[in-house]
Amino acid sequence: MVHQYKSNGYNIVLDVNSGSVHIVDDLGYDVIELFEDNSLEQILDKLEIKYPASEIQEAYEEINQLKLSGQMFTEDIYEPYIDSFKGRQTVVKALCLHIAHDCNLACKYCFAEEGEYHGRRALMSFEVGKKALDFLVAHSGSRKNLEVDFFGGEPTMNFEVVKQLVEYGRSIEEANNKKFRFTLTTNGILLDDDILEFANKEMSNIVLSIDGRKEVNDMMRPTRNGNGSSYDIIMPKFKKVAESREQNNYYVRGTFTHHNLDFASDVLHLADEGFEQISVEPVVAQPTDDYAIREEDLPIIFEQYDKLAKELVKRKKAGNGFNFFHFMIDLTGGPCVAKRLSGCGSGCEYLAVTPWGDFYPCHQFVGNEDFLMGNVDEGIIREDIVDEFKNCNVYSKDKCKKCFAKFYCSGGCAANSYNFHGNINDAYDVGCEMQRKRVECAIMIKAALAND
Repeated sequence: MVHQYKSNGYNIVLDVNSGSVHIVDDLGYDVIELFEDNSLEQILDKLEIKYPASEIQEAYEEINQLKLSGQMFTEDIYEPYIDSFKGRQTVVKALCLHIAHDCNLACKYCFAEEGEYHGRRALMSFEVGKKALDFLVAHSGSRKNLEVDFFGGEPTMNFEVVKQLVEYGRSIEEANNKKFRFTLTTNGILLDDDILEFANKEMSNIVLSIDGRKEVNDMMRPTRNGNGSSYDIIMPKFKKVAESREQNNYYVRGTFTHHNLDFASDVLHLADEGFEQISVEPVVAQPTDDYAIREEDLPIIFEQYDKLAKELVKRKKAGNGFNFFHFMIDLTGGPCVAKRLSGCGSGCEYLAVTPWGDFYPCHQFVGNEDFLMGNVDEGIIREDIVDEFKNCNVYSKDKCKKCFAKFYCSGGCAANSYNFHGNINDAYDVGCEMQRKRVECAIMIKAALAND
């Protein structure tokens, strides 16, 4: 499978199965478009009006050589492997600990209902968290590096337990030949010097929630009492976090909605405020929500991604660039095969844990009793759910099989698929359109910087 497109003056050709990317001239682009379904004579007949026959033939021979060398029109080596892939042994390597089902903001798009997750407000006890860490160690097999995200709601509302769990985790690392990589996701309202000092010592990554410009952030992320600006509270703190971590091992994470389709301005605002690690992602919401992304919004969104990609290239070349999460793509090594085929590993390698110790496939399934997998006392009691998620991959989804972006998005988010179609083996269509555009922009950026 080959995907061709034009972006920012570049003719780009992606060989999907090998991952090879080619920047070609107009002649090469046109020949590649005809190559698979036409003989050389037919291609000459169709293109001689535009190009000299000798140049067409030369281009044809070069493309054929790329095919023979496994860089163009390559066969899919992954689909025959999928049966053995489904039978692979999985281990749990990451937990999302819901330290607090409570929050001090009232974000309008929050899937967690102000931290309650369709249930009750609660804080995780040290005892429940300890059992969760013990479960992770016991079910991680020979894997040494383990991921734990302190999540909510707002985890700083229960920060003493966060500290206790980090201390406990460190105390069992050596004896079990494990290394915990802790992450904190916070809205920043309660962030202070003590929390920051601890986080800088113990947290491998910090995710800072902010939506961009003040008016955009405050519209969607109001305080619980409706008084005051959350932007004014958190922006100085977040700048301090970024500077204290030397602009690494953190990112500011925002959400754009139908109300700010000019989201490139929010990304650039964050960059202009000095942040170098930025993620601003589309809201996922039902069509009945006034802030939901609609299909008719896509042309504007595509223009924004193009605008942002061109500006990122410009700034990187000028020496004042930044990283935008959705444009970060590895064209050399890339993710391992399992990651390419099945993504984040939710439901089998990655689990969410509620304050009272229930297991769910990920944070977005929490509260849906159909996906309650077990708990920290009994372990996993719904192996059928594990199998369902383990078998979810780009070849189990008809929409993914012929998509050029499948090995970059790995089939997309299972929760989004379920929430829109009632099936984790489907795909969130509007999200797929945006993902394809982001992949195209990301490859263009690589091409532009490589050709500098």
